[in-house]
Amino acid sequence: MLDLESSPMVGRGLHRACYVHPRNGNLCVKVLFPLESREPLIEAERETSYYRVLKKRGVPWTMLPEFHGEVETTRGKGYIFDLIRDEDGSVSKTLRDYLSSPRQAERYADALSAAFDLLRDYLLQWKIITMTIKAKNILYQRISETEGRLIIVDNIGNSDFIPICDHVGFLAERKIRRKWRRFEDLLLEEYPQSDFVRKKFRR
Repeated sequence: MLDLESSPMVGRGLHRACYVHPRNGNLCVKVLFPLESREPLIEAERETSYYRVLKKRGVPWTMLPEFHGEVETTRGKGYIFDLIRDEDGSVSKTLRDYLSSPRQAERYADALSAAFDLLRDYLLQWKIITMTIKAKNILYQRISETEGRLIIVDNIGNSDFIPICDHVGFLAERKIRRKWRRFEDLLLEEYPQSDFVRKKFRR
């Protein structure tokens, strides 16, 4: 059993918390909060199942953290993923952190703009289905002062009752483009004062 009691928490969502793996600083462990319903567990199982599908398809883990399996922990069942760190070794911050700071968004504007395009193309090329894409579920990994990439760390998978998009490429592409468009609209709605967002996604 993995002891997480002394491990730093690096992220917290509605249903899960994420801790640094106590034996490997390049990994993290996601655990569910005490369940009030089965929905969070269903979501976690859907996500890990989809990661296994992606692994079989040979998807490169450039803009998704690789999934390394499940483990029992002192905080319940855990799911092990890569821990995304910047070039200086610090844990990468969320896209929301950057977009909420005009100074940071301006400083990394060119790199962020390129990273958005690369993420969209990555999802389309590898036909990766997501749930709702949100800035809080994406990390910006700084590779250098002028280069970085966006990495989706939550809400991966297809919730369709019959997930036909997982097997039909052109349907997957249509779904991805539709969700990306909603993502752009959401950013415009959430960050109306951001010069970067307005310039990047102006209609």
